[in-house]
Amino acid sequence: MPIRHIIVHQIDKKPDGTPAVLHARDTELGASQAIENMLADLNESYNAKQGKAWGLFHGESGAYPFSRWLKDYLDENQDFTAFSRHAVEHLQKLMEESNLSTGGHVLFAHYQQGMTDYLTVALLHHSEGVAVNDTLDVTPAKHLDLGQLHLAARINISEWQNNKQSKQYISFIKGKNGRKVSDYFRDFIGCQEGVDAPGETRTLLKAFSDFVESEDLPEEQAREKTNTLVGYATSQAKLGEPMTLEELSGLIDEDRPKAFYDHIRNRDYGLSPEIPADKRTLNQFRRFTGRAEGLSISFEAHLLGSKIDYDENAGTLTIRNLPTQLRDQLKRG
Repeated sequence: MPIRHIIVHQIDKKPDGTPAVLHARDTELGASQAIENMLADLNESYNAKQGKAWGLFHGESGAYPFSRWLKDYLDENQDFTAFSRHAVEHLQKLMEESNLSTGGHVLFAHYQQGMTDYLTVALLHHSEGVAVNDTLDVTPAKHLDLGQLHLAARINISEWQNNKQSKQYISFIKGKNGRKVSDYFRDFIGCQEGVDAPGETRTLLKAFSDFVESEDLPEEQAREKTNTLVGYATSQAKLGEPMTLEELSGLIDEDRPKAFYDHIRNRDYGLSPEIPADKRTLNQFRRFTGRAEGLSISFEAHLLGSKIDYDENAGTLTIRNLPTQLRDQLKRG
């Protein structure tokens, strides 16, 4: 993971309305193994974070100047340190306007993974701990708590520059339960949601269920393909990368690599070619399937207890809200 530029500033701010104080660094951080390890750990923590949103920049304006400063830096009209200084001063101002916000260390990192350039911006905090020093004394020690990451965003610079139609080149951590405490950070980046990751993931899973049903697959094959989908989606989520429909289609059916992709296109589910995987939605997706003579039943696990009830003693399933198509067939006899 080649690091092009990296810098850390500090903002002192308590959530009590007192002014925020900026301690800005004048030069970039030099390359070191410690910095590479820190960025790798930060990426791992960020990728594992659930509830991220995906979006794009607002149009350039006085309210959302971050994208203009980033563009100036990429066009070499200002260096990385100057770009980060403009940005952190803007963040300081937004922090002062948000009484709920607290300060911390603000990291800006421009790095490359594969052929893709990224910019990560994160507000980091310290945790108190202990260490054993060279004289074997136990002493207090502070360390960056990368596991407790609440405010961070990652911009896919390559996607932003090369795909003008994209609506998902920024990912950012959403506040839990819609908390307003994170709104100022999203406004600092100047990001608006462009892709509904849970909704897109649900639509993909619906398309997959329809595909399995239309193929009339044996139970074992259906389960195998389900595991393939969930495994691929989970691995992409760990990498912080979206799922690609064509790649997924090839994994689901190696003999007919376009079958699932064509199914999605022919049914017009309205899915984007690339979909950010939502781990919460994926975790709920598991299929129960069963076959007996003249009977085939298949449903998603999350329907159990809502639309479907199972009585273990009686050995019965009660299904509510039957599909319209099935009800019409039953009416016709």
